Amino acid sequence: MTIHVGDGWNAGNTYEGFMGRWSRPLAREFIGWLNAPPDGHWLDVGTGTGALAAAICELAGPASVVACDSSAPFIAAARGARHDPRVTFLVAGAADLPLRERGYDAVVSGLALNFFLDPQLAIAKQLGAVHTDGLVGAFVWDYAGGMEFLRHFWDAAITVDPKAEEMDEGRRFPICHPEALEAVFRSAGAQRLTSSSLSVPTTFSSFDDYWLPFLGGTGPAPGLVAALTDEQRLALVAELKRRLGVEGGGPIELQARAWAVAGHKA
Repeated sequence: MTIHVGDGWNAGNTYEGFMGRWSRPLAREFIGWLNAPPDGHWLDVGTGTGALAAAICELAGPASVVACDSSAPFIAAARGARHDPRVTFLVAGAADLPLRERGYDAVVSGLALNFFLDPQLAIAKQLGAVHTDGLVGAFVWDYAGGMEFLRHFWDAAITVDPKAEEMDEGRRFPICHPEALEAVFRSAGAQRLTSSSLSVPTTFSSFDDYWLPFLGGTGPAPGLVAALTDEQRLALVAELKRRLGVEGGGPIELQARAWAVAGHKA
């Protein structure tokens, strides 16, 4: 996927510990909602570590899945983790999609559309990759409010360093709202749109389980943590513990909401 400079998508295994454990159940929710016919040929754009490709194989009964991402380390991690013979992993971005002679039955994108430099162009290209009446769908985190563990992080980070607001995904990605998502799909030429919210629980066994993945450097929030001074990092930990109410230890139980949109090629 094409990403913003500074987001640091260079370590697929690190990302798996930070977001992959939540993107996997969310991908299954998305495929269940999409309810595409079996035996289809799929293209997964911005596959990351392959969570959506795995959900397609598990729930959609595909004939084949081509899963692509512009990050070679992510594709390497996905290849190492997935062994379904129906899946082919390729290094390719949103602007240079691998095409199929007769078109795909479905082209999907999970937790990636907001990182594409031109989401409308990306959806237009995906519509061009499906056959007539083919399906195109995407889902993104609700960074502004519904992705609770990241919302707590950014609110705490901005308290410690107001300049962190520039990297806050809730501020950076206005596309991550259902109306904005539908507008992008509609402008790209998609027809018969449907949309929905999707939610998964995010339960952390302890504060360390919540905090340590932020130290991996992969993604906007870990990238910010890596750029903080030691003093700022300690202040951020204290503020997070206060906001999460875990000064005395114990599990942290939160929710993560995403928005999903799907449409058809005219």
